[in-house]
Amino acid sequence: MTILDVVKKESGGLYPLKMSSLLLPFLTTSRIIYPISDSQWVSLVQVVPKKFETIVMKNRHDELVLTRIQNSWQVCIDYRKMNQATCNDHFPLPFIDQVLERLAERSHYCFLDGFFGYMKIHIALADQHKTTFTCPFGTLAYT
Repeated sequence: MTILDVVKKESGGLYPLKMSSLLLPFLTTSRIIYPISDSQWVSLVQVVPKKFETIVMKNRHDELVLTRIQNSWQVCIDYRKMNQATCNDHFPLPFIDQVLERLAERSHYCFLDGFFGYMKIHIALADQHKTTFTCPFGTLAYT
């Protein structure tokens, strides 16, 4: 049994290999992920349909129904087991209404958005091994 068979079995075979074979080398050369040889934390990858467009179509009873068209894939890593094994933060994120209240009296705002959004925030070196995931192309971790 190969790692490909294990991932297919665990994920239900939901990932398209072509998409993964294009995305993972790109993320590696962009230094968002890197190959890792040994980690006690390994999570599985699943690729699921990403729904974008919404259209109105007739169903078999000639009724108009709202339908979403799947035209892309989203890579998901299941970190639930890792989250259960690690300690929670003692300083949780503030509620959005608390943040908005603090911003209400300010005159200037700055919105930052980057290529691949949250992937631009680097993970502490001591915690990078916890982001390890396995896929048919190897075992990788986020930077």
